[in-house]
Amino acid sequence: MPGSKEIRTKIKSVQNTRKITKAMEMVAASKMRRAQERMRTARPYGEKIRNVAANISHANPEYRHPFVVARDTVKRVGMIVVTADKGLCGGLNTNVLRLALNRIKEWEAQGEELEVCAIGSKGLGFMQRLGAKVVSHVTGLGDRPHMEKLIGAVKVMLDGYTEDRFDRLMIFYTRFINTMKQEPVMEQLLPLTGDALGVPGGSWDYIYEPDAKAVLDQVMTRYIEALIYQAVAENMASEQSARMVAMKSASDNAGNVIDELTLVYNKSRQASITKELSEIVGGAAAV
Repeated sequence: MPGSKEIRTKIKSVQNTRKITKAMEMVAASKMRRAQERMRTARPYGEKIRNVAANISHANPEYRHPFVVARDTVKRVGMIVVTADKGLCGGLNTNVLRLALNRIKEWEAQGEELEVCAIGSKGLGFMQRLGAKVVSHVTGLGDRPHMEKLIGAVKVMLDGYTEDRFDRLMIFYTRFINTMKQEPVMEQLLPLTGDALGVPGGSWDYIYEPDAKAVLDQVMTRYIEALIYQAVAENMASEQSARMVAMKSASDNAGNVIDELTLVYNKSRQASITKELSEIVGGAAAV
């Protein structure tokens, strides 16, 4: 059995660790609320631009945008993988990267080539270790997603689709469901399908100024950017929720360890006192 001094040192160390995890839990809870608010405030814009894109895509202009034209065959796939920049958030990054890895194995088995855009340090490091072809990346987004930081990496992928570098664009991220549950998902960004756009409520007739190509290029690009921004916002809300839960679990476990070490310390101290009393009684009896 370790000595009383060693046990006291361990108890002090675990207590210090619990202070850190408790502080991180409170910080994550505060950031989680703000992240959820940003995620919810971004939804009305995404829904409105989706309606506009749906009506335009179901119209019959003289120009069909490449984003709504399905490819006959899929030989190359573009991937946008959204992860966190930091760890200590449970299995959040592991789950979405596992989903991406399984899909990569399936596509490679079918002979499809891959190009990857990594948003987040964890995803970038994983894809580099995997040997994937990373054509663009964004790291250091902080606690608030900024479109001006995302726009460069996103444009590389959109240009790759319009230039026929790949035939399909997919995005992987963690969808926020509630504080206790986050779900890794894969969604198809391009080509835009009827399921993604939805069916417009009525038939709209459009007059394009200056022309259909200029208007559709702007609307469709803004729509895809809104989808990616929403995915990043959802991932950030999921990250803070997962970190808060993980730090709460760590704090609770530290409390259990402290209780167990305190019990061992008391037993050791009691044994030491009993031994000293026995020595005193034995000495008195000998005299």
